[in-house]
Amino acid sequence: MNAKPPEEHQLDEDGAIEPIPVKLPPPVHSDSFPDPIVYTEKGVRNVRTTENDPPSLCEKIVCFFAYVLFVITVPFCFFFYIIVLQEFQRAVILRLGRLRKGGARGPGMVLVIPCIDAYRRVDLRTTSFDVPPQEILTKDSVTIKVDAVVYYSVRNPLDAVLQVANAREATRLLAMTTLRNVSGMHMLMELLTSKESLSKQIEWILDGATEAWGVRVERVEIKEIYMPAQLQRAMAVEQEAAREARAKVAAAEGERDAVKSLREAADIMMTNPIALQLRYLQTLNTISNNQTRSYVFPFPVDIVKKWMGK
Repeated sequence: MNAKPPEEHQLDEDGAIEPIPVKLPPPVHSDSFPDPIVYTEKGVRNVRTTENDPPSLCEKIVCFFAYVLFVITVPFCFFFYIIVLQEFQRAVILRLGRLRKGGARGPGMVLVIPCIDAYRRVDLRTTSFDVPPQEILTKDSVTIKVDAVVYYSVRNPLDAVLQVANAREATRLLAMTTLRNVSGMHMLMELLTSKESLSKQIEWILDGATEAWGVRVERVEIKEIYMPAQLQRAMAVEQEAAREARAKVAAAEGERDAVKSLREAADIMMTNPIALQLRYLQTLNTISNNQTRSYVFPFPVDIVKKWMGK
């Protein structure tokens, strides 16, 4: 029996097998973040619900006796069969282990039949948790600690209950690993100067990874970056030296500008002798006050030169 060629090949006119070019999806690029981590595959739901499948005969029998017990005891235990859900709550009900039709219940009053129904409340409000300080080795081989806070909410109550055992714990652990992985791809100065872009990058990664769990990551904030005391002192000395160098450069530039201004003023006074006399008078007005007992008179320099020549 002839073997069937694989799906990625086809037969040409001569009967030879030639490959079919496979079109790969274009790579995902991000201009907002430098050298980002890219997840191209979406999370797959690994639990298939069976609320639309017909119940078995055993399940029908158990449900029948549960209904009979419910009718008998409802006058006495009615309030035990009713659960009240707030506006921000939903209930995922499983009957004999199967998801009930209609999806999540709530808000308001929901009837639960004992013995065959099990429910779980889901809070839809935004919740936060702290990511403990993570020890990270940066791209330039500096050991630091980074902590953060994550804000998230449940977008799909069914996925949050059926697809993951504990949505909060899973999101917390994923945030810890993502914080370490993303921070380790950057230099120390990049982490110190671009906290906002780093937070956005972690938020984008977490939101894509938790989509299959029915969780939406709303915000991620980097709280603090802890550095060793020795490194802090070294950076402080470096910054102080840089500030002193800038101060010296600024003082030198100021002296240069002052020399240029004095030269221009001297050129103007040489062309107009009256300007020199006005400058004398202005200087006298500046140094004189009501309490001084010293008098300063301008003495022409030309006379001194004549005396020195004699």
